[in-house]
Amino acid sequence: MDMDFPTANTVSRDTPRLIPIADPDDPRIADYREVRERDLVGRRGQFMAEGEVVLRLLAGRGGDGLASVLVSQASLPRVADALDLLPRTVPVHVAGQAVMDRIVGFHIHRGILAIGRARPPVSAADLLAGLGPHALVVGLVGISNHDNMGGIFRNAAAFGADAVLLDAGCCDPLYRKAIRVSVGASLIVPYARAGDAGDMLGAIRDAGLELLSLSPSGGERLADIAPGGRRAALFGTEGPGLPQDVLAATRSIAIPMAAGFDSLNVATTSGIVLHHLARR
Repeated sequence: MDMDFPTANTVSRDTPRLIPIADPDDPRIADYREVRERDLVGRRGQFMAEGEVVLRLLAGRGGDGLASVLVSQASLPRVADALDLLPRTVPVHVAGQAVMDRIVGFHIHRGILAIGRARPPVSAADLLAGLGPHALVVGLVGISNHDNMGGIFRNAAAFGADAVLLDAGCCDPLYRKAIRVSVGASLIVPYARAGDAGDMLGAIRDAGLELLSLSPSGGERLADIAPGGRRAALFGTEGPGLPQDVLAATRSIAIPMAAGFDSLNVATTSGIVLHHLARR
């Protein structure tokens, strides 16, 4: 099948090698087959990124960790400049929309996917040990929704949080949907698993950070908390929130709301809190 590649005016000679894909069973794109099924079974140390915004973020950082890219013919011209930033060793597979849809198993209207290698895991203690005199850490307990996970990482990146800790009940921040919602932030914000909530609190205390927990029943108002210092803000899953033993062992903070309503989405809550705590 002939591929209508962009001309030399739109894709420079430095663009990584373009590989036409006409057969959805081509072994070179095996990692892209049946995307939703692979979402469920895992990718064995790899992640899948989706969309132009995430590709540009990764390309702007030199494409570190990227193994390959798959784009539709229609998407190639608009991301040619980003592809120019990738190492020549990163293959860029190009397929017509119909072929790409058959590869991934559904109509992928964004037309851009990439496979990368996940960063080696680091312990919570080691991650916290590298923080400076002014540090802002996000602690997550039982966040099982990938939209919320992605939204929290996006806020962590936007407001300069230094690290994110996840307890054993949290979902994978490198799940495809979490990466997409985070617009790639979960690929660049340092994070670590920290066991259960008790293990997380212990690691944070050992690192010398003050523990703040967010709850509608918090004893102090967020507006009364001075920004700066070395702090860890803890967020629990929607509905149950943080466990009572966590609230009892930390400085609990509330965001005042209109009478008769005391509920915010946890990702929204994280944005409000991180914006406040990150002010200099």
